[in-house]
Amino acid sequence: MRIAYLECFSGISGDMFMGALVDAGVARQTLHDAVAALNIGARLEISRVVRGGISATKVDVWVDGEKDLPREEYWEGRRQEHKRPGDRLSRHQHQHADGRCQEKHSHDRPRSHVGETATATGPARDEETHSHSHGRGLNEIRRIISSAAISPTAKNKAIAVFEALGGAEAKIHSCSIDSVHFHEVGAVDAMVDIVCAAVGSEALGVDEFICSPLNVGGGTVKCAHGTFPVPAPATVALLTSAPVYSSGLQAELVTPTGAAIVKTLASRFVSFPEMTIEKTGYGAGSRDFPSHANVVRLTLGQAALRGLPTDAASETITVLEANLDDLNPQVFGYVMDRLLEKGALDAFGIPVQMKKNRPGMVLTVLCNPADEAELTRLIFTETTTLGVRRRNENRQMLARRWETVRTEWGDIRIKIASLSGAVTNCAPEYEDCRRIAAEHNVPLKIVMAAAVEAWATKAGCSAGLRPGSE
Repeated sequence: MRIAYLECFSGISGDMFMGALVDAGVARQTLHDAVAALNIGARLEISRVVRGGISATKVDVWVDGEKDLPREEYWEGRRQEHKRPGDRLSRHQHQHADGRCQEKHSHDRPRSHVGETATATGPARDEETHSHSHGRGLNEIRRIISSAAISPTAKNKAIAVFEALGGAEAKIHSCSIDSVHFHEVGAVDAMVDIVCAAVGSEALGVDEFICSPLNVGGGTVKCAHGTFPVPAPATVALLTSAPVYSSGLQAELVTPTGAAIVKTLASRFVSFPEMTIEKTGYGAGSRDFPSHANVVRLTLGQAALRGLPTDAASETITVLEANLDDLNPQVFGYVMDRLLEKGALDAFGIPVQMKKNRPGMVLTVLCNPADEAELTRLIFTETTTLGVRRRNENRQMLARRWETVRTEWGDIRIKIASLSGAVTNCAPEYEDCRRIAAEHNVPLKIVMAAAVEAWATKAGCSAGLRPGSE
């Protein structure tokens, strides 16, 4: 099983994660294309820098000609701007305040924002504050991401990251997630960070993301609501149940966006796992600390469990089951989609004949043990069942990797499974094939067959090897 291990010894932010992805092998053009697909007036600047003697990749987000700033630099700029009442902050800076619930206000009087560094007064500041308070709602962010020309998997992953951020803000401000309006985390630069994280992590072609304990830093941080101790409130909410520590460095090392990315991608938090290392990438932060390298390290390789062949690893998973005999079939399909979006490894239904001769379905969900509580809650909330059964089981898995082949209609990813070094199965990525079939008006089965044939030719495999199911 191919894994990616993320070492956050200097914390993590969205731009650091993007840099690590590029340094570990994700094509720069993949991220440039993802940003262009959002169509929100942003671009990336990718460069090589040195942090604490370590060469790393630095990714900066530019929006309408302005470079994204670290939080403390931004708020220092705001403080200076407020000293000059006649000056107006740029539109990009206004989007860059902390996320919070939308405030109701009148349009005919001055308003102040809870936690702001100064009170807005006068017509110009009033208009400015009005724009600042609304920001982007979660529904608007979902719409922008859903409309982007990226894979469905990447869309779902990016939306899940924003929903994690929204859930944290809603908890902090005691409001519903739909009433949260994102400012700092909903600004264009954060949307770029999150979508590129989703697209780039998919492009790596790994089966599992694992994360180290996180160094959160120390001191205080300024945000829209005032000065808070590090880690910031949203970061604390996001990292519930994750192992964290502070090295004593007086700086915010884990940002809310970085915490949300880790919370969504990582299946577990452990020390360096037993693995065969293939490649390592370093993503740089904006600051260069004298005491240590301000980078995040991403290591790719094959998982190796003691006593088992490296390509036949085993793991413990949780199985959730529920009997349903009075649920609308349309709702059943929706529930399946939601379970997969929330991290289920697999979900399926089996038709059964229940008591009183009523037809029903057995809903079965496979998941990581850490996701059991959230998925159980979703089953209870979205279905009519009164009980959910659970058990832990051990499963053995073939080694898997991704390769890309070129067909006459475009590139298609192929998932390759092997046992003891011998290929046992190959499966073209369904979403790639479906997209190409629709774009070129070619039967799906023809596209899938062409993808497998292209891979067999490239790999010199037997012509008898046929595609398998994903």
